[in-house]
Amino acid sequence: MGLHHTFVDVDLKEGNAMDGRNVETVGVRRTGWAALDRDPQRDTVEYTCPHCGVRGQKNARRERAQYHFTDGFLQDLQGEATRCRSCNGSFRVMPVVLLHDQDETRRFEAVFSEELPEEPVATPVNSRRAA
Repeated sequence: MGLHHTFVDVDLKEGNAMDGRNVETVGVRRTGWAALDRDPQRDTVEYTCPHCGVRGQKNARRERAQYHFTDGFLQDLQGEATRCRSCNGSFRVMPVVLLHDQDETRRFEAVFSEELPEEPVATPVNSRRAA
């Protein structure tokens, strides 16, 4: 499945953990050569639901200028909250990695390979598996 982290927010004055849990998954925002298979007017963030494993997408909210160069990629480290349309589970898409070309897409898959589902999120056509 996707990247799964569970964070528990602790109020240091109370010493008790808050009830809410935040589940996260890696998101991909493709531009330029990495986005040749989609309508150029659509600017979306692609992700895989950490609850049910269904691929999804949502409209990108942040301007590209708000992305920062971190760990070799342009990333939005604040992420975005969303809800799965299949299982209705809520989670954060964080980080959102901006990919511009196929070389960057391959490098992203190599770096985030342990955190991605079996079929890479960023690859439009998975040539490694026969249908």
